Amino acid sequence: MSARVPTSSDQPAPRVTAPSLRAESEAVYAALSAGALGAVYGLVAAMVWPSLPLSGTHWAFGGAAAIGAAVVAGAASGTGYWRARGRPGQQWRQSLSAWEFTVNTISVVIVHVALAALAVLVVFLVLSRGFLGLRVDTFWAVVLMAASLGLTGYLVYLSVSRMDTQRMSSLLMVFITTGTLTAMVTTPDPQWWKVHFSELGTFDALSSVVFNGTLIAGGLLVTTFGVYLGNDMQLLVSHRRLRNPRSPRLVTTLFVVMGIMLAGVGLVPVDVNLIVHNLSASGMAVMYLVLLISGPRFLRGMPRTYFVSSWAFLIALVATVVLFVFGYFSLTALEIIAFALIFGWIAVFIRFLGVTGQRE
Repeated sequence: MSARVPTSSDQPAPRVTAPSLRAESEAVYAALSAGALGAVYGLVAAMVWPSLPLSGTHWAFGGAAAIGAAVVAGAASGTGYWRARGRPGQQWRQSLSAWEFTVNTISVVIVHVALAALAVLVVFLVLSRGFLGLRVDTFWAVVLMAASLGLTGYLVYLSVSRMDTQRMSSLLMVFITTGTLTAMVTTPDPQWWKVHFSELGTFDALSSVVFNGTLIAGGLLVTTFGVYLGNDMQLLVSHRRLRNPRSPRLVTTLFVVMGIMLAGVGLVPVDVNLIVHNLSASGMAVMYLVLLISGPRFLRGMPRTYFVSSWAFLIALVATVVLFVFGYFSLTALEIIAFALIFGWIAVFIRFLGVTGQRE
């Protein structure tokens, strides 16, 4: 993805996108449409597969609902994200090239589809534990499917309509965490952690598809996140809150490269090509180190506490590597801690960026 940063000097300083009457109204219409579709889908499912269990190892109502939620999430997120591009605080997206906007949209849609499907699966799994042996008849199939798809349409539409850098970072954390934990608990090898973290992506099983898919989609989302971040930083530079005019382009470029490297880790599992896999993982770590080390020069104007926290993240990473070298940490622990530090720093960075220039 291009590291071009839109010019936004005529816009106000970065802020959380406030809800609007139009977005709220459209979300309700999306919910009603999805609910009606869900009622029909539930009726058809009950006729084709009568008396399905709520959840289970084989075909169950929860699985059918997850598929429906994924379809609704895809339609709602794609439509809502496209329609929101002209709303206050998001007009800058109209200056993106067609392919940049397409990549951004794809990443947002994929993440919402995955999270919606997983959320519905988990809900029906929990319900199946509370209502042991319950079979879904036709009436409840219609009601539950309508409710599941309607609520999915509503929440997803609102999420993409208010998309900003803060929401994007939260979405990134939730998606990466959820996808990774799902792969961990569904892997066919419970001893995977004795090898390394990337072992999760080497099996001929759904868990590896989830793990590698999470890294690929997460990489796309990181590149999109970098574009949002660049826009916010450009605003801060235009308002003289950040002092280095080159900082938006540099930070955007580093995040885009980091996203490409993260996607590369998932695209090329360790058992397919060890060299390419390791180069992708190492490249992501290098981008992270550059962002930390170059901060005092390129992020002048940010609060002093941010730089203190950045050095703390750097020290923690160095300490983790040292402990690994001396055999205290396994390779799996090193990789997991490194991932946690990278995404933890992103969350801290965004929060401090949002308060840069404020007077206490």
